[in-house]
Amino acid sequence: MKKLITLLSASFIVFFAFAQEEATEEKPGPRITFEEEKFDFGDIHQGDKVEHTFAFENTGTEPLVLTNVQTTCGCTVPQWPRQPIPPGQKAEVKVAFNSAGKMGKVTKVVKIISNATTPITQVTIHTNILPKKKADTDTK
Repeated sequence: MKKLITLLSASFIVFFAFAQEEATEEKPGPRITFEEEKFDFGDIHQGDKVEHTFAFENTGTEPLVLTNVQTTCGCTVPQWPRQPIPPGQKAEVKVAFNSAGKMGKVTKVVKIISNATTPITQVTIHTNILPKKKADTDTK
């Protein structure tokens, strides 16, 4: 009976060791890796137009294709590469934000849809929108 228990215990240990090894192996295919996933513009004034570029690399083993980049409103406009990005190559997603009609703290999420092993990735922009700047007038 002790030999059976020892044999079963050893079998489970070997099984779990191989299961852990398989879990840590990366899947082949394209992989999108951003240099940064969040950007804060800080304080801006209502009506300001700002933009930020999110750099990324295809750290996978096959060409990466961005099929769509989605935002939640028309105040945030993305630009992205339409051609496949080979493994090891870098590219950019540019995000422009128009603060017209907005006030206070704002967070905008940009979803990147691709053929990567994780097909939906997201980046975010943050800002605090202050009232419009008063026009400088000459009182002379």
